[in-house]
Amino acid sequence: MSLAGKYDAKSVEEKWYAYWMENNYFHSEVDEREAYTIVIPPPNVTGVLHMGHMLNNTIQDVLIRRARLKGYNACWVPGTDHASIATEAKVVAKLKEEGVNKNDLTREEFLEHAWEWTHKHGGIILEQLKKLGASCDWERTAFTMDDNLSSSVIKVFVDLYNKGLIYRGYRMVNWDPQAKTTLSDEEVIYEEKQGNLYYLNYKIEGTEDTLTIATTRPETIMGDTAICINPNDDRFKHLKGKKAIVPIANRVIPIIEDEYVDMEFGTGCLKVTPAHDLNDKTLGDKHNLEVIDIFNDDATLNSYGLQYEGKDRFIVRKEIVKELERIGVLAKTETHLNKVGTSERTKAVIEPKLSDQWFLKMKDLAQPALDAVLDKEVNLVPEKFINTYRYWMENVRDWNISRQLWWGHQIPAYFYGDGKEDFVVAESREEALVLAKEKTGNTELTNADLTQDPDALDTWFSSWLWPMSVFNGILEPDNKEINYYYPTNDLVTAPEILFFWVARMIIAGYEYRGEKPFTNVYLTGIVRDKQRRKMSKSLGNSPNPLDLIDQYGADGIRVGMLLSSPAGNDLMFDEDLCKQGSAFVNKIFNASRLILGWEIDDAIDQPESSAMAIAWYTSKFQKTLLELEDSYAKYRISDALMTTYKLVWDDFCSWLLEMVKPAYGSPIDGKTYREVIKILEDNLKVLHPFVPFISEEIWQQITGRTPEEALIIASWPEPQTVDENLIAEFEIAAEVVSGIRTIRKEKNIAFKEAIELSVVNSENNSASFDTVISKLGNLSALNYVDAKVEGALSFRVKSNEYFIPISGAINVEEEIKKLTDELSYTEGFLKSVQKKLQNERFVNNAPDQVIANEKKKQSDAEAKIATIKSSLKSLNN
Repeated sequence: MSLAGKYDAKSVEEKWYAYWMENNYFHSEVDEREAYTIVIPPPNVTGVLHMGHMLNNTIQDVLIRRARLKGYNACWVPGTDHASIATEAKVVAKLKEEGVNKNDLTREEFLEHAWEWTHKHGGIILEQLKKLGASCDWERTAFTMDDNLSSSVIKVFVDLYNKGLIYRGYRMVNWDPQAKTTLSDEEVIYEEKQGNLYYLNYKIEGTEDTLTIATTRPETIMGDTAICINPNDDRFKHLKGKKAIVPIANRVIPIIEDEYVDMEFGTGCLKVTPAHDLNDKTLGDKHNLEVIDIFNDDATLNSYGLQYEGKDRFIVRKEIVKELERIGVLAKTETHLNKVGTSERTKAVIEPKLSDQWFLKMKDLAQPALDAVLDKEVNLVPEKFINTYRYWMENVRDWNISRQLWWGHQIPAYFYGDGKEDFVVAESREEALVLAKEKTGNTELTNADLTQDPDALDTWFSSWLWPMSVFNGILEPDNKEINYYYPTNDLVTAPEILFFWVARMIIAGYEYRGEKPFTNVYLTGIVRDKQRRKMSKSLGNSPNPLDLIDQYGADGIRVGMLLSSPAGNDLMFDEDLCKQGSAFVNKIFNASRLILGWEIDDAIDQPESSAMAIAWYTSKFQKTLLELEDSYAKYRISDALMTTYKLVWDDFCSWLLEMVKPAYGSPIDGKTYREVIKILEDNLKVLHPFVPFISEEIWQQITGRTPEEALIIASWPEPQTVDENLIAEFEIAAEVVSGIRTIRKEKNIAFKEAIELSVVNSENNSASFDTVISKLGNLSALNYVDAKVEGALSFRVKSNEYFIPISGAINVEEEIKKLTDELSYTEGFLKSVQKKLQNERFVNNAPDQVIANEKKKQSDAEAKIATIKSSLKSLNN
C-alpha cells in the first residue's frame, strides 16, 4: 500500500476520530482487566479551550492512550463544572443586554435563563477537546449540576452538618461587590498596590484639642465607633476616658485602650471600624462597640454615608478627601504600599463584610489528607509542591461554603421562624418538615411555613466530590463502578488549584471512602509567552488553540506543547514549537511513505548490512523502551516525548532507513522489508500516545486491519534483551560514517564517486558494521592496515585512525595551496594572541575569564597548526 503524496492533517484527523468514536474505543465498562482511571479537571461550563487546557488535556490523553496500549481498562471521565460565579455573571450580563434586571426575576425564572445559557454553551469546550484528539469516555460526560451529582452534594452537606462540622455563623467575610457574594479566603488574591496614607485630625469632645489618626480608607470614617490607643503609650495618657468626634458625621465615639495598637505605625492612634475590618471587629467585640455597616452589597455607600449615599466607595474616597481637606481635617497625605485583596474571579477589590454564612470546620478533616501526601500515599509531581501543600493544610481555616448566588446547589437549610437558629437541615423539603415539627413540637407546621436558605454552595463544594460522584459513589457507596474505578490513578491539573480542588478532593476521599481519590497528582506549569507573561485574553498574548490546530494539525500541536513542558515548570510557548511538531509529523509520514513505496523481491538475499542494521535498531529500540518506562514512571512526559522523537527522527529515519534502503530503482529483499515493517509498527505504538492521528493513519495503511486490530487498542511492545555491545559498536561506526561524510563535503567529493578507506585499527570495535560503513560511505574498499597511509586525508574515531587516499579524489596542488593559506592565517592569528598574553599590562588588568579565553585560543590555534602541517607533509610526499 502507499500513502498520499502529501500529509493532510485535517482530513486524517477527522477520519480517524470519527472511526474511533464509531467503534467505541474510548468507552470503558467494568471487566476482569485492571482499571486505569483519570477524571478530567472539569472546565467551567461557560469556558472555551485555552492554552492551559491544551497542555493539561494533551498530557491526560498521552497517559490514557498509553494505558490502553499497556492492556489496562482505561477510563477517562470528562465533564464540566457549573461555575457559580462565572456563569451567573454571564447570565446577568446577557439579561442586562436584553433590558432585564436579575432582581426583577424570581429565582425560578432566573434559573430558567441560566439553564438555557448552559445548554447553549455547555458543550463547546468538550467538543473543542475532540479536535485535540482527547479520547475521553464521552458516554460518561458529567456535569456538577446533574441530578446524581447534585443529590450527592446535598447528601454530603446534610451529613457534615449532622456530624457538627458545618455551622452557621455571623462572621467577617470576604465580600465581592461585583458578584455580590462572599468568597472563601482561598479565592482572594492579594496584590501589592500603591496607595495613600491619610492623616486625619479628630476633635476631642469638649476641647479644642485634636488627635491624629492615619488611614488608607478615609471613606470608612462614617463607620467609626471608637478610637483606640495603646495603654503603654505615654503620648496619649491625657486622652484616657475621653471621647472623640468623627469628622463630617459629627458622631461622638469613645477613646478606648488596647495593647493591640502598634505604637510605631502611623500616629499610634487607631480608628476602629468594626463592620469593615477583621481586626477592628475583634477589637469591637472585646470592647462592646457599636457596629455600623456603611456599604450596600455593591460597595456603594448606604444611608450611613450621609451625603455620599449611593456613590461608589472609590469615588467617595476622592470626594471625601477633598471635603476633609476643605474643612481642615486632613493633616497630610503620604504614599503607602499595601496589600489589597481582589476577587480571583471578578478581579474586584474585596470588601470585608459582616454576614451570616455557612462554614465547614476543616482542621480535623484536613489531617488524613495531610498525612496521605507526607507519607507518599498520594504523590505530588514534582515534589517541590509538598511544602506548599503542607503549609496550607497545617494552617487551614474554616471554609466559607455559602455564596449569595442563585446558580448552584441551593443550601438544604429550611427556616421555620424568625430567629437565626430557627432552621433545620435536610435532603428534601418533606424531610425538613418532619424535622421542623419534631424540633418545635408544632404538628400544625406546613410546607408553606418553610423557607429554604436562598444561598448556593461554593462551586468547589461540588467538585471536591468529583472522583466519587462521577461513579455515583456518594449515593451508592458500594456500587460496582466506584469499587472498580476508585481510587483513580492519575490527576493532571494546575498548581494554582492545589488547595482549592486537589487538597479538598483528598479530604473528601478519606472522609467518605476512607481512602485516597488518586495515587499521583501531576502538576503542570503555566503556559507563558516568550516574555514570560501568563497567556490570557486580557493581554491578547494567547493564540486561539483551534487556529493553531487548523494550521499545524492536532498532532503537531501536541508535540509542540510537550517539547518543553516539564512537570511543575512553566511552558514558554513559542509557535515555532508547533512548527517543529508539525515537521516531526511530516517526517514520520514521509519515512513511512518511503517504506510503503518500496518494491519487494523475495528472490533477493538479505544483505549483511541490512541484517546488522536490523539487529542494531532492535537493540536500540529495546533500550529506548526501558528509558520510556522510566520516564513515564517518573511522570517526565516531556522526556518521554524527546526520547521517542530522537528514536524516530535520528535512529530510525536518519540511520536505519539509510542503511537498509535499496539502491535507486532497485527492489528491496523481502526479509528486510518485513523486518522494517515490524519495526515501523513498534515505532507507531510508542508514537501513538503523542501523535495518535498520524500513527493510526500509517498503521491502517500498512495492511488491511479489522476494527479489532486498530492501533488505538494494539499492545505496547514487549521488552526484550538489549545488546549493549552492538549499540556501542554502532556508535563508533556512525562516527566513522560522519567522518567520511565530512571529508566528502569539505573536499567536494561526490557521493556517487566510490572511495577507499583504510584504518589503523587500535581498537577492534566496529568491524561488525564494516558492511554498513561501506554502504553509507560508498566505499570501493575498506582496508585494515598496520601503519599510516601517506598522501591521504585522515580523521580519528576513538584510538582508530582512518585514511582516505587523495589520488583522483582531489586536486593535490589546489589542496596544498588551500592548506598553506590556512596555515599562514592561523600562524598570524596565533602570533596576535601570544602578543596579547605577553603584554603584562593586559594580563594584570584583564578579568580571569578573559585571560582563560585567550589561552584557549592559543592552544586551539597550536593544535590546528599541527594538524595542517601533518596534512601538508602527507600531501608533499
